[in-house]
Amino acid sequence: CLSDRYDDGGFTGGNIDRPAVQRLLADINAGKIDCVVVYKVDRLSRSLLDFSRLMETFDKHHVSFVSVTQQFNTTHSMGRLTLNILLSFAQFEREIIGERTRDKIAAARRKGRWSGGPPILGYDIDARGGKLVVNPEEATRVRAIFDLYNARQSLLATVRELARKSWTTKRWTTREGHDRGGKAFTKGNLYRLLTNVVYTGRVRYKTEVHPGQHAAILDEGIWESVRQLLGRQKNRDTPNVRISSRSILKGIDFGA
Repeated sequence: CLSDRYDDGGFTGGNIDRPAVQRLLADINAGKIDCVVVYKVDRLSRSLLDFSRLMETFDKHHVSFVSVTQQFNTTHSMGRLTLNILLSFAQFEREIIGERTRDKIAAARRKGRWSGGPPILGYDIDARGGKLVVNPEEATRVRAIFDLYNARQSLLATVRELARKSWTTKRWTTREGHDRGGKAFTKGNLYRLLTNVVYTGRVRYKTEVHPGQHAAILDEGIWESVRQLLGRQKNRDTPNVRISSRSILKGIDFGA
């Protein structure tokens, strides 16, 4: 056995875009490996298409494949059939888990629950999970940001004012103890803050909006007026002007 191991802890088996798998393939192409041993077939890949490509690579370089807990021989047709059946079930299981996860998130949002993701300015995540708790100091800052935009009526002018005040995005710490956020505002993240329906005590799921289980920071009327103002500003910034031109490749051909 080689001293190197090709373990990809923390990476999904739904694809082969994983550091250790790519290192394994590079060593196979370099002729360093003649046998790949796994605990279970789906530890290598849970995608039938990816696994077929891997097996083609193994065959091309005369690399055998062994699963410790599943006895089959891929050099025979029956062994390959068994392998494809196992992979089909592995992929089916992965897709079912994905569907269940999406359904669970949708159900949580329709009940007004926070379904995960990084916290937003103005709220902290309840230690018990599934709920947002108002951060009083940050909530005051969120209201001030909406007032600033109402006064400036410009994203860029508001961003400059926030930079002058040294106000930043939400700063938070992961469970692993890593600091995140705390970055300067840009037009993009300011726009997302100003259009976030969570501040009105509601949650969004795709195109649906539902009453949330958290307290509102803003009056719905203020949020709606800012949203409409943003819409009018966007229309002013991108006027629909048609420019006539005799150049038939205009807008199609781009120089290097």
